[in-house]
Amino acid sequence: MSESSRPFDVPTQVVAAQVREALAEDIGSGDVTAALIPAARQADARVVSREAGILCGSAWFDEVFRQLNRDIHVAWQAQDGAPVDRDTLICTLRGPARSLLTGERTALNFLQTLSGTATAACHYARAVAGSGARVLDTRKTLPGLRLAQKYAVRCGGCDNHRTGLFDMVLIKENHITSAGSIAAAVTTAKTQNPDLPIEVEVESLTQLREALAAGAHRVLLDNMDLDTLREAVALNQGRALLEASGGVTLDNIRTIAATGVNFISVGAITKHVHALDLSMRLTSSEATE
Repeated sequence: MSESSRPFDVPTQVVAAQVREALAEDIGSGDVTAALIPAARQADARVVSREAGILCGSAWFDEVFRQLNRDIHVAWQAQDGAPVDRDTLICTLRGPARSLLTGERTALNFLQTLSGTATAACHYARAVAGSGARVLDTRKTLPGLRLAQKYAVRCGGCDNHRTGLFDMVLIKENHITSAGSIAAAVTTAKTQNPDLPIEVEVESLTQLREALAAGAHRVLLDNMDLDTLREAVALNQGRALLEASGGVTLDNIRTIAATGVNFISVGAITKHVHALDLSMRLTSSEATE
């Protein structure tokens, strides 16, 4: 098996577990179609891109075939985070034909989904390049693929927001209502989790003032128009990091970045996934003794 040259920081046990579950879902009691092929037959295969994008997901692709048959060899021609054009050769494979055919769809599902996520991230990163603002993902990820998609976001050039409900305090509208006020929620958060960053979602400049007075480290400016975002930046005076969110598209993100906010969060990067179009074809097949 090959390894991507790009630094990889999703735990290998997470990749293995995700692949194991995906294979079980697809294979069930056995691949009845691959069983039509003689067990001893060897084959070569190629994976080619049918559209341009950013490649991501090689570790998951490799793991699919590692779990199916360690005699399969994958040789990568492009690495995670690299741009690929249409008709680019992504990788070649060699090994038992049955296992190649059994793993084809699961391996491609991971590769095309994560490449699609990385490609979307790349579009947004390029849209704000040079502005000083950084694009963040959100928790609006495909169930079970949180770490995988957040890795893909980084491959595409954007940054990660919190991983889950455990590594940052994000006080939103319903939390404020339940706690009684922004000040009460922030005070409790500081007591319970003194080492975690605290972010408060606000919908008005009045709420922004409350969040700043309470000592929030970051403030999420929810669905504010451009003029209000500019006022928020002026009011903040660098006291907290400001994050714009809501209604962000590739068409307006550059204008939002120009208001002076530090971050712009975009749920569409991981939620509205357009899988990169990839194809795997067997190029040869031969019987062995």
